[in-house]
Amino acid sequence: MKTIRKMLLTMLLATPVVTAGEFVWIEEDGTTVEPASLLNEAVRESHLGFPDDDNGPGTLMIWRNSDGNGGGPDLQAPLVTDRPDFTEASSTVGRGVVQLEAGYTFMMDKEGTEKVHEHSGGEPLIRWGMGADWLELRFALLPTTRSTDDGSGWRTVGGTEDLYLGAKLGLTPQDCHFPEMAIILQSTVPTGSNEFTSDETLPGFNLIYAWEVNDKISLAGSTQANRRLDDGTNQAYVEVAQSVAVGLGLSDHIGLYTEWFALMPNGADTAEVEHYFNGGFTLLLSNDVQFDIRAGHGLNQASDDFFAGIGLSVRFR
Repeated sequence: MKTIRKMLLTMLLATPVVTAGEFVWIEEDGTTVEPASLLNEAVRESHLGFPDDDNGPGTLMIWRNSDGNGGGPDLQAPLVTDRPDFTEASSTVGRGVVQLEAGYTFMMDKEGTEKVHEHSGGEPLIRWGMGADWLELRFALLPTTRSTDDGSGWRTVGGTEDLYLGAKLGLTPQDCHFPEMAIILQSTVPTGSNEFTSDETLPGFNLIYAWEVNDKISLAGSTQANRRLDDGTNQAYVEVAQSVAVGLGLSDHIGLYTEWFALMPNGADTAEVEHYFNGGFTLLLSNDVQFDIRAGHGLNQASDDFFAGIGLSVRFR
């Protein structure tokens, strides 16, 4: 009992400075034994907390029979961005890192006699690594201006779309033919302007998988399922989105990508399947700054006719 009381008193007095690697054991004669290796190891492997110099595991899991090395973000390498393609990055930004990705997109569509032009300026996505390398919080807001002409003249409205919130979890590193994987748990919340808000919370998830084929070629894809509201009836349905992207490194600083993606409504009253093809370039200005440009077009009647945009991404660490 005396030993237990001494232990509790010592831990209480030391609470402001105790970390996962600083527990000590007090014997009855007053001597200390440190470190209490079994306890330290249990705390480390529980992933409940990490010392300042330990960002924890890079991913939540590894493939069976993997050597357990690799995975997670490499802060000594150039930044990896979600922009500019539809397929998000299969890696997180890393603990303590904030990455800002922003840009501008122009979209045009014509259906019958109606024309639509849309401008999205800013498009800020904030990616914030917290707790461990495998966890990333995400926030995005899309200021939008939409102009429509139904034959009687152009009408323009502006505002912001609903706030996007998400958390990306790094799942596995790549191991030979098995991909690097991540999942995003995401939702929009009804904070937008009257012209653009859905007035409802629309949750979903995004599973991302990617392979580095060699030093120049990469392959990636994503599978999403998100709650949506039908534009015609305002009834809820599930939208499944699928994408495949191929990246090519033209040099140490210039990259090229091409991509197909589709939006497939399930249970919608009026929404139809949309197919798109797009491509673009990335220019690495430094390890922490990247410029991008892209353009794409719809492949069927239901999709938007054309879109193009530019962007800039900056990593703060």
